Amino acid sequence: MFSFIRSDLSQLRAYMPHPGGASGSPVTGSISIDRLDTNECPFDLPKELKEKLAWTYQQLIETNRYPDGSHAQLKEAIAQYTNESLDAPITPANISVGNGSDELIRSLLIATCLGNEGSILVADPTFSMYAILAKTLGIPVVSVGRKEASFEMDLAAAQTAIEETQNPPIRVVFVVHPNSPTANALTTAELEWLRSLPDHILVVIDEAYFEFSQTTVVGELSQHPNWVVLRTFSKAFRLAALRLGYAIAHPELIVALEKVRLPYNLPSFTQTAALLALSQRQLLLSCIPQILTEREKLLDFLKEQQDLQVWPSASNFIYLRLPTEEALTRLAQQLKELGTLVRHTGGGIRLTVGSEEENERSRQHLLAALKAIN
Repeated sequence: MFSFIRSDLSQLRAYMPHPGGASGSPVTGSISIDRLDTNECPFDLPKELKEKLAWTYQQLIETNRYPDGSHAQLKEAIAQYTNESLDAPITPANISVGNGSDELIRSLLIATCLGNEGSILVADPTFSMYAILAKTLGIPVVSVGRKEASFEMDLAAAQTAIEETQNPPIRVVFVVHPNSPTANALTTAELEWLRSLPDHILVVIDEAYFEFSQTTVVGELSQHPNWVVLRTFSKAFRLAALRLGYAIAHPELIVALEKVRLPYNLPSFTQTAALLALSQRQLLLSCIPQILTEREKLLDFLKEQQDLQVWPSASNFIYLRLPTEEALTRLAQQLKELGTLVRHTGGGIRLTVGSEEENERSRQHLLAALKAIN
């Protein structure tokens, strides 16, 4: 309709999250929906922390003033948290924060590949926003596959892509550790391949689920200045509604990210909530053992179901497949009608581990849905 809109945008689809937003579980008719499709923590902030945030908003935050654009206090707190399990210290100079990890991914793309200077490499299935954001910026996406049994990257294909892709060459490799939607952590072979990549290629290692996996490569950043680690407050820290992600990288890369990010990108309330969450991290993260126990119970149940192919998980979600794509589509629809939302992606279904009550309902719904489609 409008001639001034880029012609290639007609080939793209906007990312469409589930309905319902942050106000509570969406309701379909008389059915309350369990949202097990977005890998959120099933538990809200404790009431006392919400009350403290409400008091801070009322008494301390001046809404007529811009937020702290330097994020100085927040960066210091993130650095202290990151250092708890590291020998080599991370400083605020190693930190950049964004309105969710999505903003940081976009900033990394702008800083490296924009203007036909580079393309990106991903291994599908993986987090869809890498390719979506790249395409919105007109950046080419090179995709390789994964081994069916383990979902390890096809490293031979990835290496060939690195060597043969030109005009523009691959400048950024994106991986998730553990991967979404397949829940597998990076293998020794994958990590060795990433370590072997030349310095002119940026390696982005997304550790959105670090608190669940307790597996990180942050300790290697000093040996690999071309690496950046992404993390988020949207999962284990229970702040998905407030949108906050952070990058840990060499100070020179952080300077580049600061140049391309929008000013005042984090509201004062978001920064305040993140500082409170970090100060109360023992309380907030104390639910992780419960979630992991529930994950194992759910895995045991799924493995007993006929025709379901289920993989081990290093995170707070589980990946499963049925023999056909049609069966998967029908299963996802049946589950939705019964009251359980799941993510149908990458030729499988990603099921978030919820609360004990949500997981019990999801087991009942899975049994009913599998019976209905067979």
